[in-house]
Amino acid sequence: MKKLIGIILIGIFVIGLISISSISDQFVDAGSRKKIHFTQTITSSQDPGQGHENHQLALVLSPNEGTLYDGSITFTSSVPVQIAVLHEINSQDAKGQPIWTIDEKIIYGLSLIDLQEKSGSFEFTGAALALHSPTSKEFTATVSVDGWIRGQPTEVIMQKIQLEKEQSSLLSRTNVPATIPMHKGIYNGNQILYIITDGSDEEYAKTISKKQGWNVELAPAISNIPEDILQKIFIFKNGIQGDGIYGFQNEVFSSTPQESEYSALNSVIEVTWKKGQKEIVFESATDIINAQENGRIEFNETGIVLNTPQITWPDGQMKIRSDNKIADDMSYDEGQIIEINEEELTVTFVAHRGWGPDGKTIYYIITDATPLGTAKTMGVASSSTSANLIAHPGAVDLFQFKNGIKGSGPLGFQASIANASLDDENYSPMWRIYLVEWNDPESAKILETKSDIDSFHADGLLSVSIARPLNSDHIINCPFIDPFQ
Repeated sequence: MKKLIGIILIGIFVIGLISISSISDQFVDAGSRKKIHFTQTITSSQDPGQGHENHQLALVLSPNEGTLYDGSITFTSSVPVQIAVLHEINSQDAKGQPIWTIDEKIIYGLSLIDLQEKSGSFEFTGAALALHSPTSKEFTATVSVDGWIRGQPTEVIMQKIQLEKEQSSLLSRTNVPATIPMHKGIYNGNQILYIITDGSDEEYAKTISKKQGWNVELAPAISNIPEDILQKIFIFKNGIQGDGIYGFQNEVFSSTPQESEYSALNSVIEVTWKKGQKEIVFESATDIINAQENGRIEFNETGIVLNTPQITWPDGQMKIRSDNKIADDMSYDEGQIIEINEEELTVTFVAHRGWGPDGKTIYYIITDATPLGTAKTMGVASSSTSANLIAHPGAVDLFQFKNGIKGSGPLGFQASIANASLDDENYSPMWRIYLVEWNDPESAKILETKSDIDSFHADGLLSVSIARPLNSDHIINCPFIDPFQ
C-alpha cells in the first residue's frame, strides 16, 4: 500500500505530462511481455524527487512495482536534457549509488545520462523513463518510444496511475495560430484574395514557396483528379508587370465560392502573350479564352494542380471568428479564421492538432467542405464539387471520433487520426471523413495511429463508418501545414 501511495504521488506531480493510455493502446502481445510503441509531445513540471526541487522532469514511462521496460527512445526537446532511468532497488541497497525518491520510503536507483543535446536516441532498460533538466525552466519534448514492457498487466498500471474517473485527452498546443501569405487574384473584374497551400508538382511548389516565403506542400495525389472536378487558374508568364506569381498581372480564376462549381483545386494554365500583340490586363477567364481563340496569346496546359482556397471574393469571404482567442478546448464551429489583414496580405487560421498514421503530430487548417450545412457550421466555403472525390484516390481518409475519451477532436472527443502525412506519396489536402465509434465508450482508450484503429476494429471493440452528414458525401479541404514556420 505504501508503494501504491508513492506511485500515485508521482502521478499527481506529473499529471498532464502524459496520458498513460497512449502506451497501453499499442500493446499487441498477450502475457507478461508486451510491445509498446508511441510518439507523444509532453511538457515538464517540477521534479518531485528529493534534491531535485529546482529541476524539471518530463515522465515518459511511469514506475510500477514489478514492471520492467526496455527499448529505445528518440527525442527532440526545447532545451538540452538528460535521460533519467529509474531502477527498482531495496532500501538497503541504496547506499553508495545515486537514488531518486519523493519520501525516502520508495527508493529507486537513478541512472542519469547527460547527453547535453536537444535531440538524440538512447537504448534503455529500467522501471521508469523520463527526460530531466537540472534547471527550473519548463521544457517541452516530443518522444518516440519503441520497446517492450514486462511484468504486471496493463490494467494494473492503469489502476495505479489513473487519478480521474473520466478520461480526457486534451493535447498541449491543440490549436495554434497559423499566419499564411495571401495573393491577389481576379474574377470578372473584381479582386479576390487567396492562399496557395499545396501543389502536385515539386518544382512548381518550390518556386511558389520561395516567392511567398511560406511552404507549399507537395501533394502528388491531386495530380490525377479529373478535369471536371477542377477549376482553372490562369498564370501569366509575360505581359503587364504586376504581383502575379511570375511578376506579371494577377492570376485570373474561373470561379468563386459564390458559384456552385467552385473548387479550391485549380489546374494551372500558363498564359504567354505572342509577339506583336498589344498587352492588356485581363479581368475574366472568358476574356482570356477569347484572346487565345483569336491567336493573341498561347496556353500551356501544364497538368499541374494547385490548392488555392479563396479567402475573400466578390460579395463574400470566409467567416472570421467572433472570439479571436485561441485555446486548446475551442470549438471547430463558428469559423476557422481569426484575422484577415488586407494591408499586410496575410490571413491567420486556427491550426488544429492531430496525429498522422504513424502517431506523429500533424497540424491542419480547414478551408472548404461539402455538404453546405457542414461548411456553414465550420464557417468555411462550400465546395459541392468536392463530393465527386468520395471514391477517388485524390482524397485521403481522416478518422474522427464520435464517442469515447473527451478531447480536442472535431466532435468533442479525442484528436483525429489521418491516413497520410506530409511527404507521403498519397498525401492530399482533400480528406474523406470516417467516424470511429466505441462499442463500449467506458472502455475507450487513446488511439494515436491508423494501426491502433485497425487493431481495435479487428477485435470488435469499435466500428468505423464513412461520415454522411445530412445523407450527403462529406469531403473537407484541410491542408496539413507547419504553423511554426
